[in-house]
Amino acid sequence: MRQLRWPALWHSGCRAQSGNALFNKMDNLTIVAADGMRTRMESLEMLANNLANVETGGFKADREFYSLFAGETAGDPVTADQERLPVVQSQWTDLSQGVFRNTSNPLDLAIDGDGFFAVRTKSGIRYTRDGSFRISSAGQLTTADGSQVASRSGGPITLQAGTNFEIAADGTVSQDGAPVGQIMLAGFAPQQLEKSGLNYFVPREGIAPGSATGTVQQGKLEGSNVNSAEGAVRLVAIMRQFEMLQKAMGIANDFSRQAIEEVAKVAA
Repeated sequence: MRQLRWPALWHSGCRAQSGNALFNKMDNLTIVAADGMRTRMESLEMLANNLANVETGGFKADREFYSLFAGETAGDPVTADQERLPVVQSQWTDLSQGVFRNTSNPLDLAIDGDGFFAVRTKSGIRYTRDGSFRISSAGQLTTADGSQVASRSGGPITLQAGTNFEIAADGTVSQDGAPVGQIMLAGFAPQQLEKSGLNYFVPREGIAPGSATGTVQQGKLEGSNVNSAEGAVRLVAIMRQFEMLQKAMGIANDFSRQAIEEVAKVAA
């Protein structure tokens, strides 16, 4: 067995300590870079969904809140310094109004201001800002997927075929000057809704719809509130950030290789 004198032992200890420091640097850098890449992937998926719906009527863009996670395991075991890791704390929906487009189609409706159209789907009442409506074979006012547009009385809105109709600012539907129903408009605070697919929203548990302050505009459609130019800039920025984190992972691998070489020298 090889005997080490005091100077050799001292140098060996320094090497071991140096190797441990490199291991720690490698571990911390790898964790932070990997978590940063995961966060950017989440942002990229959300951004891709926004851009895919840039032409979807009444679509509302999703955005994210970034935060830093600091946990019991997210620290340096040698220095006890706590690492803070980037995470997407939560996603939120931007309910700002999109740009209106004139269509001159009496079945196209838009809400100017606060409010949502109430729709009776197979899964229950859902809410949407997409006012591209149809008249079913039964004469009922429906969405493009066949769901009934709900009235304030709770039933469907039925129209007579071949007869002109008008929709007032408060959602009252009239034919030949006689009201046939009133479209139900519901108001919600931004944090009270969550997306349920097919451009619909559903209230969070325990939330009841309130009164809407917006007005109905007939012959218009609200466009998506996704800014395609802003989305393209963010897409490039996220990709560059991802590439930088990949390079950081490469540096972590270099630290790992150097640490292994230092440990091998001590063991020799």
